[in-house]
Formats: sequence, structure tokens, C-alpha cells
Amino acid sequence: ATVSEPAQKCCTENIQPFLTSILEELMGPVSSGFTEVRSLFDKEVNEIIQNFQKTNDTTNLKENVDQLMKLPFNSVKMEPCYLKVNLLQELLQDLKSRFKVYHIDFVVQRTQNFMQELMENAVYTFEQLFSPSRQADSAKIATIIEKVKLRVLK
Repeated sequence: ATVSEPAQKCCTENIQPFLTSILEELMGPVSSGFTEVRSLFDKEVNEIIQNFQKTNDTTNLKENVDQLMKLPFNSVKMEPCYLKVNLLQELLQDLKSRFKVYHIDFVVQRTQNFMQELMENAVYTFEQLFSPSRQADSAKIATIIEKVKLRVLK
């Protein structure tokens, strides 16, 4: 009872007025990172489509889809996505001094984990939606892949 009122007053006066601007500031790098994940997925699927259109080889297509399934664990390809979120380090340093925000590395790492999880979900969904169509007429496969990609991106 004795702590509640001063704590409420402190939050109302010193924290609440800044929450909207803090959230907007933090969401920039987070949104940028997730947009990069989306772009990477799009680029990788487009490469699969282009390779298939050149070769018409279903064995090569299977290998390319298998490689796509490993994308979330490919640190080299995921690195540009993770780098976008590293900007949080700088933004959170300012918050650390103003609001006593600790565990900055944890916030960045957790955001990167969510990005990897999003990519895992995207490639898994792609594989699940495309798998029944693998035996389709080779003339239609590129179109099917494009439709599946758009559905996953939606």
C-alpha cells in the first residue's frame, strides 16, 4: 500500500508519456529486420523458380526446396536480417540510461530468434503447400511455386 501510490505516480509522470515514442523508435529496426526476412524468402523462392525454368529438372527442384528448408539455419544468408535488428543495441543504450533498461543483448537476441522462427514457419508452410504439387506437369510447376510463395507471404 505504501509503495503502490509512489510507484503509480512515478510511472505516470516519468515513463508513460514516453512509451509511444519509445515503441515507435524500437519498432523501426524490428520492422526493418522482419521486412528483410520477407525479402530473403521472396528472393530465395524466386531463385528456385528461375532455376527450374532454366533446367526443368525435378531432381534439382527437390534439392533446391531442401536447401530452402535449411534457410533459417543458414547464418550467412540470415545475417543481413539480423544486422537490421542490431540497431536496437544503440537505441536501447539510450533507454538503459534514461529508464534503467537492462539485458539489452537479450532483447536483440530474442528479436533475432523470432526472425529465425518466422523464416522457419515460412519455409515449412511453403514446403507443406508445395509438396502435393511436386508431381504436377512441369509446365505448371513454376506457376504453382509462385502461387505458393504469394500465399506464404500473405
